[in-house]
This record gives sequence, structure tokens and C-alpha cells, in this order.
Amino acid sequence: MKFAALRDFLTVAERGSLRAAARQLGNTQPSISRSIQELEKELGVALFERRPNGVVLTPMGEVFERRASSVRNELRRAKEELDQLRGEVHGHLRVALSSVAHIALLPHALRPFRLKYPEVSLDILDAVFPTIEADLKSGHIDCYVGPAPLEIAPELAMEKLFDNTRLIICRKGHPLANARSLKELAQAEWITSSITHKAEEEIAPLFAQHGLPAPRLVMQAHSALTFLSGVVYSDMLMMVPVQWTQSPLLRDAVHAIQIKEQLPAPAVCLVQRHGLPLTPAAEYFCDMVRRAVPHRDKL
Repeated sequence: MKFAALRDFLTVAERGSLRAAARQLGNTQPSISRSIQELEKELGVALFERRPNGVVLTPMGEVFERRASSVRNELRRAKEELDQLRGEVHGHLRVALSSVAHIALLPHALRPFRLKYPEVSLDILDAVFPTIEADLKSGHIDCYVGPAPLEIAPELAMEKLFDNTRLIICRKGHPLANARSLKELAQAEWITSSITHKAEEEIAPLFAQHGLPAPRLVMQAHSALTFLSGVVYSDMLMMVPVQWTQSPLLRDAVHAIQIKEQLPAPAVCLVQRHGLPLTPAAEYFCDMVRRAVPHRDKL
């Protein structure tokens, strides 16, 4: 199997048509078509279903796409690793950081990383584990830093960085701003942050623990900007990591409701693929994140 065939296959899968793939690769459509046909013949399965407006992956194609994508990512990493070991510092690093990691760790890790690897491009996603788990497994993402998942797949390795707590925030001037117990907030509308695969698993157990009905979850958000907009421009409440009120970027935008109940949070962790080494640049970024942990409250 030729690497060029894998490249052609993945490009067609990503672009959704032979013509678009040929244009991106600077090749002819008949050449891309022959490449795909030869790959299908070698594998003994149809990889694409042809449609009038393009192509879509068959079930067999979807399986092969996951494996082929991992191969491509590992080959890219291998080349970058060799280049970096030779002293060449170019490359690409893609990481997923939750709001906690953005607020508490990235400010301390970014500058030293950029000083050591100024030619390595950073692609940082504002995300939590359930939304990027598949990309982490396939190698599209190098590592994740954020709330620990409830379960971890065998192909992933998790390292605890620190324990954490949460608080409840609202807009300034909210009618419940002076509430002092979770019971007073039971009828409010809530935003969830997607740190679990099921939105109700995030805060419903806390309400149940105190004998309260399940909260009204009316919005699920996937980025800190959405969290902030949802809270500031509505009467919805949200339970967030305590770092939100420690950040100079956020603490003046929201109000923390001082309730008597303790609000435990998942530990903040670093997740990467098990048994597969990171490039030197990626490993250095992770090391800078680890070193940032003792300084996380100094914002």
C-alpha cells in the first residue's frame, strides 16, 4: 500500500468529492479516481459511495479512514520528531484546553514554550474531553488539559495535575445574586459545560445529594465565550471552576453566588495517547503545563 494512496483517500474523505481533492492536491481527477480504485481493489472493499454531488464514506470506508488518519498523523509526528531532534524547531502542535487550563495554566506555559519553539505553530482548541476524545485517539490532537473524564479508554493515559473546586456564577444584578443555599437556586435555569457525555451528569447528582429536584438544564455550551455570553446576557446560572473569578479577564464580568454548600470539581488532568511518544515540542509544552501548576493562582 502506497502512502500516496492513503493521502488521496484521506483528501477525498475530507473534501467530499474527487474534483475538490484533485484541486487541493494539484492533481487530475482521473488520477485521483484511479488511485482510489486501486486502493479499493487492494483492500477488497468499497470505500466510497458515489453520489451526484460527490462521495461519502461507506461503513468500511469509515473504519479505514480512522486507521489511515492515525497513520498519517504518526508519520507527520515522526518527521517532526526527527527534525526537532536534529535541532530544527519547526512543526505543528494541536492541543485541547478547557477553560480551567486556559485561565490557570496557559498564561504560565505559553511564554516559555514560544521562547524555546518559536517556529512551531500552535493550534489550541477551547474544548472539554467528550468533544475531542475521538480526535485525541486518532492523533488529530496531541494532548488535552482539563477536567478528568469519568472513564478513560485503554489507548489513552491520564495524569492528574491538581484537585479543583467550583462555584456558581450569574450576571451582575441577577435576582438570585444574594442566594445563600443551593435550595434557593433550584428553580433557576442552568447552562452546562459539556464536561461529561451526558449534560445531566454534570450537576444533577449534586442537587440529588441535597435532596433537591434535578436542575432545569436549558443550554449546553462548548466554549468559554459561549459560557460567558450565556450567563451575562440571560438569567441562566452556571457552575464553573473557581478559576473563573480569579482571572482578570473574567472576574469583573460575572458575579459569584456565595452559597454554603461545597461544590467539588473533577480534578484537572493531562491526557495523551498511551505508549506513543510526543514530539519534543509537544513534550516540552506538556512539561511547561506541569510547571505552571504551582503558579496557577498567580494571574
